[in-house]
Amino acid sequence: MSRKPVPAQAGQRARAEISFDKPQLLSRLFGEFDANLLALEERLGVYITARGDRVGIEGSAEAVAHAREVLNELHRRILRGEEVDPGLIDAVIAMSSQPALDGIFRAESGQGAPSIMIRTRKKTIVPRTVAQASYMHQLLSNDIIFALGPAGTGKTYIAVAQAVAQLITGSVQRLILSRPAVEAGEKLGFLPGDMKEKVDPYLRPLYDALNDCLPAEQVERRILSGEIEIAPIAFMRGRTLADAFVILDEAQNTTPAQMKMFLTRFGQNSRMVVCGDPNQTDLPGGVQASGLADATRRLEGIEGIAFARFGAGDVVRHPIVGRIVEAYEGKDA
Repeated sequence: MSRKPVPAQAGQRARAEISFDKPQLLSRLFGEFDANLLALEERLGVYITARGDRVGIEGSAEAVAHAREVLNELHRRILRGEEVDPGLIDAVIAMSSQPALDGIFRAESGQGAPSIMIRTRKKTIVPRTVAQASYMHQLLSNDIIFALGPAGTGKTYIAVAQAVAQLITGSVQRLILSRPAVEAGEKLGFLPGDMKEKVDPYLRPLYDALNDCLPAEQVERRILSGEIEIAPIAFMRGRTLADAFVILDEAQNTTPAQMKMFLTRFGQNSRMVVCGDPNQTDLPGGVQASGLADATRRLEGIEGIAFARFGAGDVVRHPIVGRIVEAYEGKDA
């Protein structure tokens, strides 16, 4: 590749060169027509040349160091079997700019394995942002975790993956997924069918996350056996949820009474994750305040309860989703 160098101020220009093993994988690192390298040049303000298994980087000293770190991490991700896409590039750029990330997403022991990951039957999940890495640590060390932030940040997906991993290893006996059956700003009217058919449309995102972590036949078998239960929050009343990994999704659509009921179902040898976006409540007009906001106010600081907070910069869907979130949560929103 050969392009016009990115200018840098006199006296501040720096250069670095990286060599990679397994040159057969470099086409995935560089992207089609060097699209990934072009993206790095644009985002980091550097000039990148690729010759064989060597990559040269030019620009300011800080930008060159940043680009080198990003390229090395992307290469490690490819060695672990991940695909490089614009979302991953943006995520690695954001993570590598955080000094506190040392020991979280870089390789350990020369094995190319991250310090924290979630292994399921179908895939291995590693953090894509600093907030996700912190969240994954919290899922291992706290009894109740509140995951707060916009859509697309991995709150529910990571929680489901962790729950599946613990179910597979036998550290919990059941996986219970729940969410309020609240319509998202529109009246759907009467839904035909039995109770399962009526509530399944509300619970579809939870099924999607499960199917991404387990083969479909295992999901079906475990649901039939009762190992996995997916139900509206109303079905939790009167129960004690022991030896279980319990997830409440779309928690911003609970009332304070529902949230209290749900949290007090907590039993021995269990873990509970409450996921929601405080800024996207679908409760009908005239209903009291969101149970998620109420619980956050009451419970923050209590031992054994952790709060993971995500922002627009943690969105791991298409980059435009993060920009949409920022626009809707801006000063004029």
